[in-house]
Amino acid sequence: MPHATELIAIIALGLTLAFICGMVAQRLRLPPLVGYLVAGVLVGPYTPGFVGESNLTGQLAEIGVILLMFGVGLHFSFNDLMSVRAIALPGAVVQIIAATTMGVGLALAWGWSLGQGLVFGLALSVASTVVLLRALEERGLLDTDNGRIAVGWLIVEDLAMVLALVVLPALAPSLGGEAGGAAHGTAHVLTDFIGHFIGPDYAGSLLLTILLTFAKVAIFASLMLVGGRRFIPWLLDQAARTGLRELFTLAVLAMALGIAFGSAELFGVSFALGAFFAGMVLAESDLSHQAAAESLPLQDAFAVLFFVSIGMLFDPSILLRAPLSVLAVLGVIMIGKSLAAVAIVLAFRHPIGTALTIAASLAQIGEFSFILVTLGLSLKLLPEEGRNLILGGALLSITLNPVFFALVTRIEQALAARPDRATRFERRRGPDVAETVGRSQRRDHVVIVGYGRVGSSIGTTLQAWDLPYVVIERDRRRVLDLRAAGVPAVFGDATVPGILEAAGIGAARLLVVATPGPHQAPRLVEAARASNPTIDTVVRTHSDVERRHLEEDRVGLVLMAERELALGMSLYALRSLGVREGEARLFIDSARTESQFGSDKTAGPVKGSPELRHQHDESADGMP
Repeated sequence: MPHATELIAIIALGLTLAFICGMVAQRLRLPPLVGYLVAGVLVGPYTPGFVGESNLTGQLAEIGVILLMFGVGLHFSFNDLMSVRAIALPGAVVQIIAATTMGVGLALAWGWSLGQGLVFGLALSVASTVVLLRALEERGLLDTDNGRIAVGWLIVEDLAMVLALVVLPALAPSLGGEAGGAAHGTAHVLTDFIGHFIGPDYAGSLLLTILLTFAKVAIFASLMLVGGRRFIPWLLDQAARTGLRELFTLAVLAMALGIAFGSAELFGVSFALGAFFAGMVLAESDLSHQAAAESLPLQDAFAVLFFVSIGMLFDPSILLRAPLSVLAVLGVIMIGKSLAAVAIVLAFRHPIGTALTIAASLAQIGEFSFILVTLGLSLKLLPEEGRNLILGGALLSITLNPVFFALVTRIEQALAARPDRATRFERRRGPDVAETVGRSQRRDHVVIVGYGRVGSSIGTTLQAWDLPYVVIERDRRRVLDLRAAGVPAVFGDATVPGILEAAGIGAARLLVVATPGPHQAPRLVEAARASNPTIDTVVRTHSDVERRHLEEDRVGLVLMAERELALGMSLYALRSLGVREGEARLFIDSARTESQFGSDKTAGPVKGSPELRHQHDESADGMP
């Protein structure tokens, strides 16, 4: 008797094509996400050849959404959001409103309804966290101030979209759609229970529907945050105590899928919201890192199938049938959203470099847009044409996003060479009164730009030797903490005119640039030397090109974190393998010195060379 193989076929072919197309995309220096979407197009009904079973693909996509949102919740950080809330929270909200308005305007111009335009605009307003994190990591921006603001901005966007997933099903009938969509299953226990008491005359009203929706979400969230905080970590701990890896992995997956399914059945909320809360609660456990590691392979695999299933929905003929409409959508995503972000960031008096980074980060759409497309289709709030336009805009914007980042880098380099041009776009912000107090008494001090892990360690060292220093920091709370501890601190961006002067750069002996922001160090060194030509400088960088440029400008010391780490580990390796302490240190110092003075060599003199033996004979006597 023949057995059904549709499920095996769609998984096997989907993953195989996703791998091939992902590899091709990577070779073309495109995000692999582009390849996964193209793989879906190839097995979709709009291209010749094999056509995947849409029902099975949809269910696999739901599992992908659950694991994707579980991962988002697992990595969600209130601390990261709070550190940049002053710009990320209002900025993201205003940008979502601006982009949604542009999307609604396009939809109304095409003759769509307001409800269809609302879903369409929301889908265009939210960028892909996956694409953003990959782009920031590749450019060494993830741990910079600009990177933290971009990530915080997208966290707010994600939270807004989670709220949209909750509200849209309740609003659907009023917007011209159909009820349902967000709730899965048939046992809407809580809704039926409340509806029994309030009666049928009131159960269908819009306001009451919205209130009921929020009540169900609130009850679910309360159960998760109160009971889940205790039960989930305890259950994971019990699984970990068994010492069996497969039981721990099963516990993680059972929580992600079980809570998502249970929340949909009992509370009528979406799988995505249930999975997000499950991940967020689990993130507070000390087992969260291991849980993330165990769930990552399945999360990646099913997330790929989710993107493949989205690609299957895309009709590529839209690029030929309605090219102007596709270009209009792409314009909203890459130009409209970016210009809105630049205006918002500059309005909050952040430098042009931050504005450009945020603009490039938002110039694409991704996974939440696809989830909204699926929801909009199920609620009859999005036409087929809208789905194709959103998917076409996603494919093109994700493909072009690296080009956008490269363009931003070129603009930043041009502005770094001409700081006067940058100031034309920036609203100058003078230092606080507290920052100027005692400035005239500061002399021969150190100015530390950036007080994160690196800067704070330097400050601790200077404090141990009772050496004077002033901190310039963009985190307002950190500045206030430093002032409370008696450390002179200036709040602001050191590249903005007036901030270095507030720290007394004209009378300082040393400038320490401890922040890793790209293209920032040359501007700071130039500005410091303009005020104090004799000042010494030590600079941190993540760019080998920038390191060589700074060394050519005879900066006192330029350190690149990866290279210093390699030299330190090399020193330990030499000592561990029996090389004498003095000879090993001279070898490493020689390698560092040759790089500092612009040599193209990547290592010091070879072991046993005459110069190294001579140095060792003179200075290593008595060394073990």
